[in-house]
Amino acid sequence: MKFLDQAKIYIQSGHGGAGCISFRREKYIEFGGPNGGDGGKGGSVYFEAVENLNTLIDFRYQQHFKAPKGQNGMGSEMTGAKGEDIIIKVPVGTEVIAEDGETLIVDMVEPGQRFLIAKGGDGGRGNMQFKGSVNQAPRYAEPGWPGEEMWVWLRLKVIADVGLIGQPNAGKSTFLSVVTRARPKIADYPFTTLHPNLGVAWVDNYEMVIADIPGLIEGAHEGVGLGDRFLKHVERCAAFLHIVDATVDDVVNEYQVIRRELDLYNDNLKNKPEVIALNKIDALTDEETESKVKALSKATGKKVFAMSAVARQGIFDCLREVNKYITRERKIKNDEEENSSEKKTWSPLD
Repeated sequence: MKFLDQAKIYIQSGHGGAGCISFRREKYIEFGGPNGGDGGKGGSVYFEAVENLNTLIDFRYQQHFKAPKGQNGMGSEMTGAKGEDIIIKVPVGTEVIAEDGETLIVDMVEPGQRFLIAKGGDGGRGNMQFKGSVNQAPRYAEPGWPGEEMWVWLRLKVIADVGLIGQPNAGKSTFLSVVTRARPKIADYPFTTLHPNLGVAWVDNYEMVIADIPGLIEGAHEGVGLGDRFLKHVERCAAFLHIVDATVDDVVNEYQVIRRELDLYNDNLKNKPEVIALNKIDALTDEETESKVKALSKATGKKVFAMSAVARQGIFDCLREVNKYITRERKIKNDEEENSSEKKTWSPLD
């Protein structure tokens, strides 16, 4: 399935049905009075987050979503039928953004979450509603109220626990294929990965979702290379696994280039926990590996893990370290949810 993470769509809710002008007409009832019914309400438009979607490709083939209008009112005090609602299903992690491309309307992050984006117009009142002591035979009914219409942007940010970052050809896709059942394209040239890939890994009976994004290069925060279009996909991650190619001459510069791009992109990425892994050590001697690990550790002030995804050396040590940050993040979220639920159920009578 082709991956698409951005789409622009048009949304229109249904207009309300018009009220009816009608009078009771029966034999032997000379002054039957008004009996025009109200118009039906127009259909509304909702967004719903579903788990079994992972791309916005469907919106390339359908960009317009229009809910039907409400039925007009009828005689004999009959109200028109309501227009049918439209439910637009989107992947979990989709942001709905206003036409200006900046204003966030809603972030669909929970499976089953539903959001009313455009309310249907109310139906107009029939002439029966305007009957009074002064005007007992009104010949007036309201038209239906108009629905809402707008253009919105849909932007998908994948939801994962771990984000794999690093320069092109650092071995991120190989790592993902080894620790999960994902089968990304792997080749010996830069930018083999052209869209994010997800996989599920298990470490010490803990499940973690890993996202592999296309490789970053200098200037990525400004759109150079595949650029900032894919940096957004690691914004929701609990931690980064920063993979550095051990076969390059200057591993410190290799690392610092990516860190500068993350720092310049936004503070959210800048302050995320990070585990550093020096990959492809199978191509180095033990002395070369030790030298590059020490240099990188000294420059970053962090522990550096030596591994080889191809040879399956040291990969689970990295995952166990990353898992510490994931479990901590999950505990914080669970505590926040428990506290919020306690506040909702609290009552002065308790």
